[in-house]
Amino acid sequence: MADITLDAPRLFDLTGRVALVTGAGSGIGQRIAMGLAQCGADVALLDRRTDDGLAQTADFIAGTGRKSVRIAADVTSGTALAEAVTRAEAELGPLRLAVNAAGIANASACEDMEEEQYQTLMDINMKGVWLSCRAEARAMLAHGRGGSIVNIASMSGVIVNRGLTQAHYNASKAGVIHMSKSMAMEWVDRGIRVNSISPGYTATPMNTRPEMVHQTREFESQTPMQRMASPDEMVGPTVFLLSDAASYCTGVDLLVDGGFCCW
Repeated sequence: MADITLDAPRLFDLTGRVALVTGAGSGIGQRIAMGLAQCGADVALLDRRTDDGLAQTADFIAGTGRKSVRIAADVTSGTALAEAVTRAEAELGPLRLAVNAAGIANASACEDMEEEQYQTLMDINMKGVWLSCRAEARAMLAHGRGGSIVNIASMSGVIVNRGLTQAHYNASKAGVIHMSKSMAMEWVDRGIRVNSISPGYTATPMNTRPEMVHQTREFESQTPMQRMASPDEMVGPTVFLLSDAASYCTGVDLLVDGGFCCW
């Protein structure tokens, strides 16, 4: 039998790596940033929020013994993102990992939607991911050590949600999935892996507001597992795709949807 040198537990170890997470002040992005620190990464936290969300994330990371830097920036600005990456590398070291979780959601029937509503969502959900990936990849390519990028898409980029009038949102998330695959192929021979995660209905603050209770019940009943995901359940899939455990995975869209897309 051939010698086996596999060290499985270390495949998921992110110790010594620097990550940048957009949307790190709340919801899925916040939990992923915390989880990366628990796996050993130092994390640059980017969000446009003006409340204490980033501070909460940073405090949690400090409790793990890892370092973080808080950066207030808008993902629709290429200049702001370039400056954010520069600051992250100056304070934490060469960027190796990135998670682009910044995004918004809203609903309106196509015939009633104003152009401004459509454009604002597209600017954040698609242009923002493109600009983030561009800034992150430029840094990774410059230091020549490769890297791994995970973009947060949605199962709404694969299916059309029953009862929700959000064609613009669905289109933006489908765009993130295909853009991630396209970027993966552009950088495949230069050591950068790009994948996406498509969460199903997830119990983020946006989806658990009191006025959402009836819709939340619909989300749960439509899902084969009969519940919404916790934001924490997006951490494991993200760590997998970022880590050496997924070293042969690029251009993958990983559905984390409680079986929703099986029906």
